[in-house]
Amino acid sequence: MKESVKEKVGLGASASSADSGKGKSKMAKQITHGFHLVKGKAFHEMEDYVVAKFKEVDDNELGLFAIFDGHLSHVIPDYLCSHLFENILNEPNFWQEPEKAIKKAYYITDKTILDKATDLGKGGSTAVTAILINCQKLVVANVGDSRAVICQNGVAKPLSVDHEPNMEKDEIENRGGFVSNFPGDVPRVDGQLAVARAFGDKSLKMHLSSEPYVTVETIDDDAEFLILASDGLWKVMSNQEAVDSIKGIKDAKSAAEHLAEEAVARKSSDDISVVVVKFQ
Repeated sequence: MKESVKEKVGLGASASSADSGKGKSKMAKQITHGFHLVKGKAFHEMEDYVVAKFKEVDDNELGLFAIFDGHLSHVIPDYLCSHLFENILNEPNFWQEPEKAIKKAYYITDKTILDKATDLGKGGSTAVTAILINCQKLVVANVGDSRAVICQNGVAKPLSVDHEPNMEKDEIENRGGFVSNFPGDVPRVDGQLAVARAFGDKSLKMHLSSEPYVTVETIDDDAEFLILASDGLWKVMSNQEAVDSIKGIKDAKSAAEHLAEEAVARKSSDDISVVVVKFQ
């Protein structure tokens, strides 16, 4: 019986059941990863979820990394941990056109979440995903405000785009929605959600998008490390500050822990999740 993609990828349980962890590539042993999560001060369950692992799939090695930041519920980010990469790799053109496959898989996954809203609830989740193909090609996608940043020769380069309501106001209004700073002090879709793109959020979906921003990066000698993190980090640190903060830390897990601890020290009250992938 042919092994399913889910069995191949090993996504039955997410890495987010632990507060921290680490691993490394078998193909290029200098490439390592580490992750760390810190629960915020809100009176609800942890809503950040992480995937961080290397897996062999069809004679290729894939590094699978993701941050899912839920809102109103932890159920949808948990669902994304188990299903999004599975859906991406089930796309028949993944190996030839990974960017197109990822966009289609994001759409299919969001549609499934909406169809299962009775079971999964009314909440939603942002996402940033990174797939490292054979240690050479990095494909990053995101919806929302979790972010991916690569360090090249000491300089921070964003690989994702924060989908802020003000930046997509025209599109939201064309769908029949509105952007308002009330209640609160940040722009929100229909006065409720502080991002313009997300998975789920069935009550707002007419005015939201789940189309990801996708970028492809070649991993060469200039690439030092990659940071994926939820907005609990980025609310209190700039891209370059985050990169500078861990330049001297060789261990990827220790680097992820340092970033999370620095965010707490800077008074971030949100859930914080960080994945660091070291290329050198």
